[in-house]
Amino acid sequence: MKKERLPNGVLFTDFYQITMAQLYYRTGLYKKSAQFDYSFRHYPDYGEHRAGYCIHAGLESFLGWMEKSRFGEEELQHLRALRGRSGHRLFADDFLTWLKKGGSFEDISIAAIPEGRVVHPAVPLVTVKGPLVPAQILESSLLNHINFQTLVATKACRIKESGCRQTMIDFGMRRAQGLGANAATRAALIGGADFSSNTGTSCLLGYPPKGTHAHSMVQAFMALEAEGELAAFRAYANIYPDDCLLLVDTIDTLKSGIPNAIKIFEELRNKGHKPVGVRLDSGDLAYLAIRSARMLDEAGFPDTTIVLSNQLDEMVIWQIIAQIRQEAGAYGVNPERLIARLSYGVGTRLVTSYGDAALDGVYKLAAINDGTRWKAAIKLSEAPEKIINPGGKSVWRIYDARGKAFADYVTLQDEDPRKEDVLFLHHPTEEHIQETMRACDISKIEPLLTDILKNGRQVCDQPTIEEMRRIRQSDINRLDPGVRRLINPHRYHVSLSKKLWDLKQQLIHQQKVGHSGCGAKNPVRKRQRQAFPKGRATMPHKGKTK
Repeated sequence: MKKERLPNGVLFTDFYQITMAQLYYRTGLYKKSAQFDYSFRHYPDYGEHRAGYCIHAGLESFLGWMEKSRFGEEELQHLRALRGRSGHRLFADDFLTWLKKGGSFEDISIAAIPEGRVVHPAVPLVTVKGPLVPAQILESSLLNHINFQTLVATKACRIKESGCRQTMIDFGMRRAQGLGANAATRAALIGGADFSSNTGTSCLLGYPPKGTHAHSMVQAFMALEAEGELAAFRAYANIYPDDCLLLVDTIDTLKSGIPNAIKIFEELRNKGHKPVGVRLDSGDLAYLAIRSARMLDEAGFPDTTIVLSNQLDEMVIWQIIAQIRQEAGAYGVNPERLIARLSYGVGTRLVTSYGDAALDGVYKLAAINDGTRWKAAIKLSEAPEKIINPGGKSVWRIYDARGKAFADYVTLQDEDPRKEDVLFLHHPTEEHIQETMRACDISKIEPLLTDILKNGRQVCDQPTIEEMRRIRQSDINRLDPGVRRLINPHRYHVSLSKKLWDLKQQLIHQQKVGHSGCGAKNPVRKRQRQAFPKGRATMPHKGKTK
């Protein structure tokens, strides 16, 4: 158990977090408080198509890691044994003694957009505030938990939407990366999957695991029994008479699988049981679904489910549905009725986020407190999207007169756009892209960040998976159809307030020219005061900024 705990506890972090921690200790920076923001830079781009939104997921998993992670004697012993290139110890005893207490998360405060919400680039999804060292050490684990689960939840949502919101089952465990399968299952359930074949995680989260049988079961009967496939189906039906869903493509779907399934379904019906349906796992799934539906209808089983699986994703399902709408009528099958009886088993392309395997989420220092005042921090880059939005911030969602989400609006902490008659919305990176909105054109302005932890103590209950699903669906319904498109979605507005834009530009200018400025007239100082209002270690009216 100790060996399992070590890589999954507080040492589940990048090594440079700990080397920086010792530097902060040696230079006295460990006494400072800091604020870090987590955001992502771009929507997933799958090559031939891309997302126009993401689904936030992974926060509760990250909080669970925080709760169990401490620098205990075992962790310190391993750090004590590490040597540099010259053979000297990398970490001194005084630092490690301090780290046991000073590296704890008991003074960390976190605000976040709740899981299940639709989220967008350049918006702080999580803000972490507290002592510099533990706030820094959190980075790697936070990114690991939230980047991956947000990526999978987003893929799951897109697949759910492309499948007309029919039942969707996560079949991805066998193709996932190690124990990442468990995180992927949780994210898939948040994002759109109704059930999962992952037994342990399903039970842990309170959902019944789902599945049928493998081709190997039919193969075994084919090798040992004269009736082969029919005997396999009959044995399965005898053991699971009320949960009988048969995989019908081991030999020939239309000439063997469906006819044999119908025979078994008739036997079940004669015994008073109702069969569930069939699963198609190979071939032209749209064509086979149409032909299978016709055969099942003619046999008197019009309500049985047809589950499709095999390398499905949002684009494949979209094409299957389009083909059914084109071809079903020629076979005497109502296309919309067939689409309504379909379910989808989605595996590899869900858990691996096929096409874009990583979300470019980042965790950046937004501000630091020197003990008397907060100072907004900036990171410069040749790429404008990598220049962070500095200081303490609030996040708002603006709904237009139709009730549709129009923009996510990032402001300084002292701003409340609900009190304004006119809002000035500024593009995060483009100087000349601006827009104004009048109060009469806005139906609602919603704050998005919620306090999660205060000094290490949880101050609100995390939503259940079901609540996250309802939140997700509500947010999706309030997106413009153009933003929800699978291909070339419309760009959703993410905007900065004028005050935040001005602070950002002043800090960029200050860093580029190396000019610190001084006195109450310094515009940087003024904006920093607005970034951290009274009660939150306000900026003084005089003094130099660095």
